[in-house]
Amino acid sequence: MKPTQLKSNEYAPFYANYVAQVSDEYTLVEELEISLHRYIKFVQDIPMDKFDYSYAEEKWTIKDIIQHTIDAERVFAYRALRFARNDKTELPGYEEDDYANEANGNKRSIMELLTEFSAVRHATLLLFKSFNEEQLLRVGYANNNPMSVRALGFVIIGHQNHHQKVFEERYL
Repeated sequence: MKPTQLKSNEYAPFYANYVAQVSDEYTLVEELEISLHRYIKFVQDIPMDKFDYSYAEEKWTIKDIIQHTIDAERVFAYRALRFARNDKTELPGYEEDDYANEANGNKRSIMELLTEFSAVRHATLLLFKSFNEEQLLRVGYANNNPMSVRALGFVIIGHQNHHQKVFEERYL
């Protein structure tokens, strides 16, 4: 399955930008794996003096954004698990700024962050590999919006791609 196969009612309009940032070249599972390696390589090529840099007052550093990407992937993967298992409970949203303020991403080493990112992505990859077609099509509600399991997978990738683009445009 590819992002162009998603229907617009499988995710909130807010996520359309993330879905649009996922290549149609590979399947969801292939892109989850490829984007892991692409992201790690990209981050490893960032000059060391940039990891603690913030382009403006009150903006996150690159380390903070990597931590945010990890946290968001965990939240999205958890939602995918709940929806795939046919859990009908409406899930709350989460406030990314509150998470970032408590995560202390900027105090961690880049190696630690990339190791955690890799571990989380491998867990996400195994999770999505375990879903059958019926489970991938299931829709649940989070933050008062419908979201399919497969859309969550593409949002994980698109969210990562979005932040990589932000790094390129505003940090490097």
